Amino acid sequence: MELAYIPSPSTGVVHLGPIPLRGYAFCIIIGVFAAVWLGNKRWIARGGKPGTVADIAVWAVPFGLVGGRLYHVITDYQLYFGEGRNWVDAFKIWEGGLGIWGAIAFGAVGAWIGCRLRGIPLPAWADALAPGIAIAQAAGRWGNWFNQELYGRATDLPWAVEISDGPNRVGGTYHPTFLYESLWCLGVAALVIWADRRFRLGHGRAFALYVAAYCAGRAWIEYMRVDEAHHILGLRLNVWTAITVFVLAVVYLAVSAKLRPGREEVVEPDRGPAASDPAAATKPADAKDAAKDAAEAADAKAGAKPGEAEDAGAAAPAAEPAAAPKADLAKPAAAEKAPAQAGGAADAPGADKL
Repeated sequence: MELAYIPSPSTGVVHLGPIPLRGYAFCIIIGVFAAVWLGNKRWIARGGKPGTVADIAVWAVPFGLVGGRLYHVITDYQLYFGEGRNWVDAFKIWEGGLGIWGAIAFGAVGAWIGCRLRGIPLPAWADALAPGIAIAQAAGRWGNWFNQELYGRATDLPWAVEISDGPNRVGGTYHPTFLYESLWCLGVAALVIWADRRFRLGHGRAFALYVAAYCAGRAWIEYMRVDEAHHILGLRLNVWTAITVFVLAVVYLAVSAKLRPGREEVVEPDRGPAASDPAAATKPADAKDAAKDAAEAADAKAGAKPGEAEDAGAAAPAAEPAAAPKADLAKPAAAEKAPAQAGGAADAPGADKL
């Protein structure tokens, strides 16, 4: 007797008047916003500008959606081009079917384009976004719950998911592999955040850690699934993909740590006016030097000493204001000097002091 289970929604679409709100799309949108929000906070913490992550995501997200759909259609082509199938269904992305491998690969191409336009390194941007991508996947997997897809073998466990009868599925209770992967992705996000703080990962290593950790979980979760898939040597195609990508990510971690240890000091080089306009950094100093030269020239005409010229240069921005007070100081000196000369040679030393 089944004591408990996770019920599935009776429908994956809620109609708001004439507008259909699809649970699958809603979960993906929530995931994208969560990834951009967290990625923006991490990017700013590393010295980047606010809004840069969102600007590049404008390129990465559409590319990722296209890549994810292409991977799914190519690897499960029999669902759309087999006998009795309608190839137009390949474009119905709202019915489910996004391959994470294609989404990440094509999304990286879009992100590379955006990074090139902004003049920032792609590995640094990927490091900032890595845990956010894992959270986006955790949210997106609940879209499979709305569509009653991606479940595992039959079970009577209390957390089994109930699946109703429908096209290509038999009603019953099954392992909720969508839930397993969602929880695993949240754990991956926490791992990447912790490791990044602890070891100051840079040059794409935080992203590589996310990839390796996700693949480790995806391999055993994929092994539990019972939906139709291609097999190679007894294993599902996605299991082999997870193993291959895991090895590549671990190799990158090791090689990158050896060749480029540490973290990037500057992730967005064009920050501030000095970087965008090199001449701007010298303008204040040039103006001060010009004022000082003008003051010294005016003091030289008025007969001021070199030390007084420096004081005047700091106080007076132009030559004429500095010359006026010095001329006034010169008058008393000249008036006292005349009696000293009339008094004879004995008063000459006193005149030199003035």
